[in-house]
Amino acid sequence: MRAKAFVWRWRRNPLRRRSDVLEAWAGVAAVVLVLMAGPVAGWVTGTAAHQALRATVREQHLHRHLVTATAVRAVPATDDAGLEARAGRDGYHHVVARWPGPDGRERTGTVAARQTAVPGKRFPLWTDDLGRVAARPLDDATAAVHAVLAGTGAAAATAALVEGLRRLVLWRLARRRFAQWDRAWERAGHTWGRADAGS
Repeated sequence: MRAKAFVWRWRRNPLRRRSDVLEAWAGVAAVVLVLMAGPVAGWVTGTAAHQALRATVREQHLHRHLVTATAVRAVPATDDAGLEARAGRDGYHHVVARWPGPDGRERTGTVAARQTAVPGKRFPLWTDDLGRVAARPLDDATAAVHAVLAGTGAAAATAALVEGLRRLVLWRLARRRFAQWDRAWERAGHTWGRADAGS
């Protein structure tokens, strides 16, 4: 049905209005913009995000270091609930551990570990240049996935913006059409009931 209505707007027809042609052109322009501007916006955004994320990957790999920590004791369950909320990691256990700092001095603190703490058990831990606990550095694969998601989101946002503009144009055309109909009915209403009006 929509295809027939779309074709009808292009045919020469005494019932075809100027607004019908404008609606058809708005649809064509929207399709062209989505097909051209969407991929361009996605490519530009994805490329920029990938470059920024690659810089972050390089910086994090320069300033984060993998050390071996030794578990001292497990954190009691009553304290663990508050630490879990702060860490935001499901499935991790909090332990008091010690690890070597970059200056050779030993550091001690509460950290998140994947396995339950057994005193003396060793596990890997990421630290920064000052020996403080840090998150695992971003890797190239994760950076690429985030860049692809950013590009896809930008392309989808561009398509949504174009569709929103098309709907705005159609709404304005419909309002203008309704206003024209109101004026036509008002003019016709003055002649109703008159013998010489021919109505």
